[in-house]
Amino acid sequence: MLDIVRRQLQLSLDTLTKVLHDEAVHQSLLDAARVTAEAMQNGHKLLVCGNGGSAADTQHVVAELVVRLTVDRPALRAIALTTDSSIFTAIGNDYGFEHIFSRQVEALGQPGDVLLAISTSGNSPNCLRALERARALSLTTIAFAGCNGGKMAPLADINVIVPCNVTMNIQESQLALEHIFCMLVERCYFGPAFGK
Repeated sequence: MLDIVRRQLQLSLDTLTKVLHDEAVHQSLLDAARVTAEAMQNGHKLLVCGNGGSAADTQHVVAELVVRLTVDRPALRAIALTTDSSIFTAIGNDYGFEHIFSRQVEALGQPGDVLLAISTSGNSPNCLRALERARALSLTTIAFAGCNGGKMAPLADINVIVPCNVTMNIQESQLALEHIFCMLVERCYFGPAFGK
């Protein structure tokens, strides 16, 4: 059993090490934070969607932005599209589960807003529909994924892709990247001296 613990921790570290040395991931993450902060500075908002563990991540990201990450500061505009059970059960029942996020993007999204879709596979049908709808409404689209980005990659203006095919290891690295994303949004929004 101790071998399992050590092996799994090593796999987690191996994935994080790949992310640490992947300059494309770093640049994409910075680009995602910059466009998000710029949108917020212009009165727009961030919408976030994902399934399962990624749904939990959407709420985590939004909590960090609306509340705070490391220091007190004004709230930032962000909405998790995974929290209203009445809305997404009604959409799922009336239109199909693949529409639970796109319908909310249609209701809440405005040109200039940003949609962040989180998926380990990059192939979640409801995230794909949300990205398509966001593009049609002139939102900037960001995808956090693994597995080479999957079908989400061509639908996103910016892709932050963890170079891994193992769901749990992708999710572990995504959480680290999501925290850094929030930190970078804060720095871009409030200035480079913020949080020092």
